[in-house]
Amino acid sequence: MLPMLRNTKKALISSCSLLLFSGLSLADDYSDARVDLFAAYQAQDFPAMVVAAEKGLDARPGYPGAMFNLAYAKTLNGDHEDALDILQYLVAQGVDYNVADVDELAALQELPEWQAYAGAIAELNKPVGEASVEFRFGAGDFVPEGIVVDGDSVIISSIRHGYIERLGPQPETLSEPATAGHWSVFGMRMGPDGGLWYTSAAVPQFANVNEVSQGLTGLFRLDLESGETTVREVLPKQDAEMVLGDLIFADENTIYATESLTGALYRYSVADNELTQVIAPGQLRSMQGLVLDASGDYLYISDYVGGLFRIRLDDYAVERVIAAENINLFGVDGLYRYGNTLIATQNGIRPARVVAFKLGDDGVSVSSAKVLASNLPEFDEPTLGEIVGDEFLFIANSHWNRFDANNELPPDLDGPIVMRIQL
Repeated sequence: MLPMLRNTKKALISSCSLLLFSGLSLADDYSDARVDLFAAYQAQDFPAMVVAAEKGLDARPGYPGAMFNLAYAKTLNGDHEDALDILQYLVAQGVDYNVADVDELAALQELPEWQAYAGAIAELNKPVGEASVEFRFGAGDFVPEGIVVDGDSVIISSIRHGYIERLGPQPETLSEPATAGHWSVFGMRMGPDGGLWYTSAAVPQFANVNEVSQGLTGLFRLDLESGETTVREVLPKQDAEMVLGDLIFADENTIYATESLTGALYRYSVADNELTQVIAPGQLRSMQGLVLDASGDYLYISDYVGGLFRIRLDDYAVERVIAAENINLFGVDGLYRYGNTLIATQNGIRPARVVAFKLGDDGVSVSSAKVLASNLPEFDEPTLGEIVGDEFLFIANSHWNRFDANNELPPDLDGPIVMRIQL
């Protein structure tokens, strides 16, 4: 889950008053178009804004942030009907940008079609699905990310303080930065060897980050019997900050891990204790969750600002997963497989949701999508999860969206909530 310093995961929902949506720091046609868009806005050159927004959408076809930018620019340029058409297209995909509260888009409310759009937004924001609360933890500033199911307990990880906690009949702190030498803890997986493997990074939201550690990231293994950290493989520090986000075992000797800020993919050999980059930055933009297909020959990866992709593991060729126009594949964080269906936590669009994407027979298309849960009272940016049998357990309230510009959290947040959905 990650681009940006302010909120390392959220690329689709911006806090700037202009609501111009940013992407990654890597230079590309989209970021260039965004620079032009902002310059045109400052100059109040609205026709130039439209041109820049169209270039941004050409660079990232279907990207909701780019589509909203175009609707925004068209509104300022007086093309109100076109702008509302774009917003209606987005709401048909289940995407809400809270347009009614944006003063510069108020003119759209005068259109005859506005009431139908407002009704669709109201319908979109109603609770959907059923999920039961399985575990609660009391620390409101924990900011949970990863989760592993271990028998009748779950293990969760903290972004804010870097703790790894077991919840259940015998709760305990399993690891902390002071003893393990890690920072914010992101994805976690139980290894075939019985160890708890996890990724960690010194991000600005980590309470004890400093100039020396910020930007460091690595792969770790916790021995659950001894409590010792037996693997600490840290990537060399680069000019650009990096975050190893999620991970998965391809076999007992091979781990794949996504690097969320540059779009690189890493492979770790357990036997050789070697972390190798297998996909260089730039081909994808913001890798998040990953899961193997049934054959083990392919890896599905969610790209926060790019959609879903399938990677062939024998040569690391990348294929885009396509979907019908009414299915939005952007903003996916956690990604899991249930038979021929991908279960995803989709928190990069609003409202956040747990969704099931049914794969086509070709493996590179989504034939249908179903929202399993959305707008539930416990939700506050759901994040990672795990499938156990016919159930999906997931973090319901990561609070990633609650960090302010100084990476501080408000008081009185609820502690981590783990929920369960029947699949």
